[in-house]
Amino acid sequence: MNKLLEPISELKGVGSETSELLNDVGIYTIQDLLEYFPYRYDDNSLRDLEDVKHDERVTVEGRVHSEASLTFFGRKRSRLTFRLLVGKYLLSVVCFNRPYFKNKLTIDSTVTVTGKWDKHRQTITVQQLSFGPKKEQSGIEPVYSIKGKLTVKGIKKFVSLALSTYLKDIEEILPDDLLQKYKLLTRREALYTIHTPHEKEDLKLARRRFVYEEFLLFQLKMQALRKIQREQSKGVMHEFSREKHQQFIDSLPFPLTKAQSRVVNEILQDMTSPYRMNRLLQGDVGSGKTIVAAIAFYAAVLSGYQGALMVPTEILAEQHADSLVQLFEPYNVTVALLTSSVKGKKRRELLEKVEKNEIQLLIGTHALIQDDIKFHKLGLVITDEQHRFGVEQRRMLREKGEHTDVLFMTATPIPRTLAITAFGEMDVSIIDELPAGRKAIETYWVKPSMLERILVFIEKELSKGRQAYVICPLIEESDKLDVQNALDVHSMLTSYYKGRFQIGLMHGRLSSDEKDSVMRSFSQNEVNVLVSTTVVEVGVNVPNATTMIIYDAERFGLSQLHQLRGRVGRGSEQSYCILLADPKSETGKERMKIMTETNDGFVLSERDLELRGPGDFFGKKQSGMPIFKVADMVHDYRALEVARQDAAELIQSKDFWEEEKYEPLRVYLHQSGILEGEKLD
Repeated sequence: MNKLLEPISELKGVGSETSELLNDVGIYTIQDLLEYFPYRYDDNSLRDLEDVKHDERVTVEGRVHSEASLTFFGRKRSRLTFRLLVGKYLLSVVCFNRPYFKNKLTIDSTVTVTGKWDKHRQTITVQQLSFGPKKEQSGIEPVYSIKGKLTVKGIKKFVSLALSTYLKDIEEILPDDLLQKYKLLTRREALYTIHTPHEKEDLKLARRRFVYEEFLLFQLKMQALRKIQREQSKGVMHEFSREKHQQFIDSLPFPLTKAQSRVVNEILQDMTSPYRMNRLLQGDVGSGKTIVAAIAFYAAVLSGYQGALMVPTEILAEQHADSLVQLFEPYNVTVALLTSSVKGKKRRELLEKVEKNEIQLLIGTHALIQDDIKFHKLGLVITDEQHRFGVEQRRMLREKGEHTDVLFMTATPIPRTLAITAFGEMDVSIIDELPAGRKAIETYWVKPSMLERILVFIEKELSKGRQAYVICPLIEESDKLDVQNALDVHSMLTSYYKGRFQIGLMHGRLSSDEKDSVMRSFSQNEVNVLVSTTVVEVGVNVPNATTMIIYDAERFGLSQLHQLRGRVGRGSEQSYCILLADPKSETGKERMKIMTETNDGFVLSERDLELRGPGDFFGKKQSGMPIFKVADMVHDYRALEVARQDAAELIQSKDFWEEEKYEPLRVYLHQSGILEGEKLD
């Protein structure tokens, strides 16, 4: 038996009470204890204050230069201050609630102080103080997460004991060739070092080892899952005339961008393979995903199959249907629209035509997944803004056909690191280039005090026949407050533009039909300014809207702001996005600055990820993000890429499934439940 799997109670000094305390933090076995890594390290080595940043933790040694002054305030609370000479610095030292230090602090005596350095006031606020010169010991101290009666000192003691008792039992799980290729520490060396580092360099090496290991194991699971799903899911092998297909591409109103061509090739490769396509297509707002979808649909139709496009809202379905009818008219492809508004006889006739293959392409909302809809031969399903539909809804649509190819599209730029982690079992295609000639949206960040000037600017745009969006503050605590905000802004704009322009209102409490009606009036220019609380429907196309005002813009994440900004800039006229914000935090200011500097959704999404972290990017509840002990998807993204590549090569190679050196990794996959006891050939 693997000794590391022994219960924690086997460790000397761990009784039943301590065992329960350790269980509370997830430590049940010796292995759990050894893999209970410090969450930070305090550097207690002496440093030159010249190199220390403001608010950083620092340890210094110096001579007491003044008598200590002690003041009491409140019950049992005190503040002790004295001057300390450290090299060329004469600084103030502040100790709270340690009055007993006063008599020990004699002038010219040596003390070692650890605390927070206020560079502006030349003051250290004490966390630790010891008398006499600093004792020689490792400057790097591990700090562990604790709970209840557990102490950092206690955990250190148990870890130290476990290392001395079980170090020889730690087995390697990575094969030698990978250890040598990346010059990685062995698992034994890395575990020992991560708990007892002597130098920062040692710590970097130990961390590097575990970052790679965590990413590789995670990606092995993803790639194995992908291989199983792919090989167990027989797909439609589309066969069609490449010549006819190319004629369709050549007839499009605009030539494809390089990115569109690359993505089209990836999709067609999937469609002509014997496996089911399971691909995510990411493309920034306006990057031309609809054209790519049309090209894929035409390939399906040429090979004798039908296609279905599911979108989140009726108005978006109508817009897609209009553009696809025009595209396909010369090619005898029948396109139809099915939404909940299509009822009675009209609906029955439409469903009959779908079943008889008289309709090749059906576009609609989630109405497409109802039981009575039967396709003659469904070969390709495309879901737009896929995150707006539940997994179950997407599955139901896919199962309307046999072995149907599936393409998910999204205009939400997901950072590459998240895409290959959250969607690791899918292939990911990215359109990272906008069509030529599209004017960049000019983005400005202004303080709310300039509102009057903005209203004048909007009026100039409206008088040219253009339209504007005004997005209201997002108050998460209360839907009622959101609505009230919108009502206030709507009332103010109605009064300001009285008799000159029509102001529309959209908020979360309107029914779907009411929202559709408001959006329709806006898209037909019967409403000049649309005031909205909710994020204006993704993908709705109003080319005449050139101005977007966002109130309290600091309340939104960068990706949300970018999505909102994408509602304008869809026509040939210059468009503008104005961020009304007065952020107090540095992060808030940084967000506004980034928005004015770039229109690239992928650059923004990466920056958003850096500022917010992966959990907040998707929203904590539905993020599904793996939690790594050491690795950080944002800062270690290169290692994630490398591990993904290595995992993909391993899973596809015959050696991985046969050679002895890969046995520990195969065992890991079995234990993870991915292989469920079956050998994968």
